[in-house]
Amino acid sequence: MTRNRFSLARKSALCAALMAAACGSAMAQSAYNTASTDRASYIPYTSAGYVGIAAGQSKYKVGNGNNSFGYDNKDTAFKLYGGGMFNQNLGLELGYVNFGEITRGGGDTKAQGLNLSLLAKAPLGDRFDVFGKVGTTYGWTKTSSNAASGVPGGKENGFGVSYGVGASYYFTPQVAATLEYESHDLKFAGTGKDRVELVTVGLRYNY
Repeated sequence: MTRNRFSLARKSALCAALMAAACGSAMAQSAYNTASTDRASYIPYTSAGYVGIAAGQSKYKVGNGNNSFGYDNKDTAFKLYGGGMFNQNLGLELGYVNFGEITRGGGDTKAQGLNLSLLAKAPLGDRFDVFGKVGTTYGWTKTSSNAASGVPGGKENGFGVSYGVGASYYFTPQVAATLEYESHDLKFAGTGKDRVELVTVGLRYNY
């Protein structure tokens, strides 16, 4: 019950961020966080292109079988991404995510994926903005384990739902620092789909 309430609260926060971003066109835009339509983008039908890099910590929400072996479900993760905007508030983002490697079941589990997300953002003052995104991640996972652990080993891949929320601070109109939380549903051997969470800080460049 507690987990369900937490999941509902998190999804509600995401919806609120997306609604705020969708209404952002009614707010005053600044020279720092305005997505100028004069700038090009490599993504079709978009302008105001950008690229970014971020690193932080991942947390795998996968089990450890009968718990007869060590379990460490966190690791360093990083991502590379790029995007473009349809207008001042809505855009499209494509990225690669490496979720790192964890210890479970007498072996290790690792994951990586390609993400495609619809992004919505809204400015907060002259240099800040907040954003939310929802989309899908095509993930590749690999699990090795000890047979006595009860953790199935093997490789899996496939699509899963992803979403995230974050904030940006603009040092200049071209360079911004980012803080972001993301959730990705990935397919693991023997378990179906499980969630991997990601918290990162990074830099984004508007070209």
